[in-house]
Amino acid sequence: MTKSKGTLVLDNTQINRKITRIAYEIYENNFKEKKLFIAGISGGGYVLSQMLKKCLDKISPINTVLLEIHLDKSSPSRGEINIDGHLEEVRNHVVIMVDDVQNTGRTFTYGMRPFLNINVKNIEVAVLVNRDHSQFPVAPTYTGYELSTTLDEHIHVVLEKGKMGVYLY
Repeated sequence: MTKSKGTLVLDNTQINRKITRIAYEIYENNFKEKKLFIAGISGGGYVLSQMLKKCLDKISPINTVLLEIHLDKSSPSRGEINIDGHLEEVRNHVVIMVDDVQNTGRTFTYGMRPFLNINVKNIEVAVLVNRDHSQFPVAPTYTGYELSTTLDEHIHVVLEKGKMGVYLY
């Protein structure tokens, strides 16, 4: 898959706007919180969570803590799920789980497992692109872009500084 063959859906400027809007929505929904945990799914989700944290730190007084969720996206039910950071600190706080693309909800469903074993205040989901091929009962709380696709089509997200883009293949 080369970028030149894909159709550009979102460019650098549009992605930055989506991230800013999502950050404001997170702040609006959680303005009473003193601390938020932003848990990015490894890969594009973690890169997006770093960008959201940076934006939230600029616009709000809320202390944001970044976590990375490690799991095998191709087979999340079989592998181990690890979270960088001290999971016990998350107790009684809001967790924003982040990924670049939501397709079926499978990755989020399994990625939530460690948080369900402790008493968190709330789990919210943020995605840059929602393809909405739901097979699991996970609906994003915050969505940058809704994109209707066929199951044969693929979304490729590039979140590299200066050359961000969302491509449809």
